[in-house]
Amino acid sequence: MSDIRKAFENGKAFIPFITCGDPDLETTAAAIRAMAENGADLIELGIPFSDPTAEGPVIQGANIRALAGGITTDRIFDFVAELRRDVKTPFVFMTYANVVYSYDAERFMARCCETGVGGIILPDLPYEEKGEFSAVAKQYGIDLISLIAPTSANRIKMIAKDAEGFIYIVSSLGVTGVRSEINTDIGEIVKIIRENTDIPCAVGFGISKPEQAKKMAELSDGAIVGSAIIRLLEKYGKDAPQYIGEYVKTMKDAVMGR
Repeated sequence: MSDIRKAFENGKAFIPFITCGDPDLETTAAAIRAMAENGADLIELGIPFSDPTAEGPVIQGANIRALAGGITTDRIFDFVAELRRDVKTPFVFMTYANVVYSYDAERFMARCCETGVGGIILPDLPYEEKGEFSAVAKQYGIDLISLIAPTSANRIKMIAKDAEGFIYIVSSLGVTGVRSEINTDIGEIVKIIRENTDIPCAVGFGISKPEQAKKMAELSDGAIVGSAIIRLLEKYGKDAPQYIGEYVKTMKDAVMGR
């Protein structure tokens, strides 16, 4: 079993996301360290992909910038291995099935194991097709994180029973991005999850403000934020890590009700 469950052992979890290599790996490393130092319980590391179908314009832009800067999956694995010398916060990768497939699934999972990445989120991998990767992920102790969306309906029970690490609840229909309101009945989705598994669940897509994070954490086990962090990188560039650290602290305080 991976160390992902540990992220939820000390109260509600705050889970920030960052695209590796936007604008460069040096800035990514500084931002990740700032996240870890300011209370991030689990960090999602985005491996850029040329066609990130689940992403809105903000994270799409980060993918384009990182790829234009020469980022590769191999470089990201080497980068994570270096980070692991001092950053102990649990990591998961977020990327797309084609990235894993083209790298070779077994090689990919083996490198996750070597570099201390406990899980992987593949938003374009339907639950019914996860068998293509799940056996090899299990072989290397990597959790294949399940996503549950507002449209999952009668599939929630089935997905929850088979979940590993944590469950990623997609708050809204559509792509990632900042939203002013989240109208999905998260409480009802969490109720069905709780009836079928004790795996923790966290809510992502659309969360950017402390009050949103607090509300989602009250309903689930934590909150996930990506686009708002990428916006700080867009705005401040190489100076962004300081602002990201401050933002993570504010959001962690919010999910903990402080």
